[in-house]
Amino acid sequence: MTETSMVPPFYRTQPGQVGKTSRTLQFRQYGGFLGLSLLALGLFLASLALGSVAIPLPDVVQILLGGTPSKPAWQDIVLQFRLPRAITAAAAGAALAISGLQLQALFRNPLVGPSVLGVNAGASLGVALVVLTGNLAGLSLVAPVGLVAAASTGAGATLGLVLLVAHRVRNSLALLIFGIMFGYTATALVTILLHFSQLEQTLAYLSWTFGSFAGVTWNQMPVLLPLIMLGLVMALLGCKPLNLLLLGEEQAKSLGMSIGLVRGYLIISSALLAGVVTAFCGPIAFLGVAVPHLGRSLFRTLDHRLLVPASVLLGAILALGADLIAQLPGSQAVLPLNAVTALIGAPILIWLMLKRVRLFF
Repeated sequence: MTETSMVPPFYRTQPGQVGKTSRTLQFRQYGGFLGLSLLALGLFLASLALGSVAIPLPDVVQILLGGTPSKPAWQDIVLQFRLPRAITAAAAGAALAISGLQLQALFRNPLVGPSVLGVNAGASLGVALVVLTGNLAGLSLVAPVGLVAAASTGAGATLGLVLLVAHRVRNSLALLIFGIMFGYTATALVTILLHFSQLEQTLAYLSWTFGSFAGVTWNQMPVLLPLIMLGLVMALLGCKPLNLLLLGEEQAKSLGMSIGLVRGYLIISSALLAGVVTAFCGPIAFLGVAVPHLGRSLFRTLDHRLLVPASVLLGAILALGADLIAQLPGSQAVLPLNAVTALIGAPILIWLMLKRVRLFF
């Protein structure tokens, strides 16, 4: 049995899937990108217009263009609260989608998501150490800056540990198992901390785990957006290695690709994207797993030169849509974001599995 034959059927390349495509398929893909772009723009504007206070769309556009709306208070609502939240949602959704896409290709496993490397668990452990122990290294219990710093430290430490293991372990499956076991270990430590924590501390930590795009301020944007852009650029530059990995590691080696260097490159890119989003927004579930499947299904390709930009748009769309639903427009209530993303992501995965059941079995 060759290594290529061991690749799950969903990832086996077929003639025309990586490389040249027919004119009909190309037309469909161009139309798909145009439709997704318009949908993303529509959801972005809707997230600025809808909420506990409904603002007419013409006034939203007027505010974005620097004009004065019908009611002066609307300007502060849009510019100070809704605009940074919408930008964060779009950027975070794109980042998680690309992180999942890269990891699914690296491990050739359709169920892999951004949390598989343990970076999310490391970030959660960092936040738990700060929140549940009251204070650590001068960081405030509930201050947003303290939470971001704690999550970033935990994610960064985990990334370093994963890179060290990746350098010593040549087998991708072993690395995958290591990431999962580290996640279990971090979760166990968090559970122990929760057991010995006070109610106020426990509630503060649980609130962070719900996930939210509303906590990012304009002051944090100069850190969040450049790091996400760096990760996305790295993903675009890694499209060719990702396509070669679909052929199997042995065949990729025969074509001159360094598996160790590519694995390290993809781990850094994926962990950077997932870690930054987790640090600023909390652990956001399902988007990193569901979006790559949706992109492959809609565009009928395994070519990452198309899947990367498609996943960016789809990730932004699903994140904006989930955030819009979580805010319950017209209501003061706000649903936990992770509950909404799960309700969106799970049906997508079920639908894709039923649609392409022959490819999984």
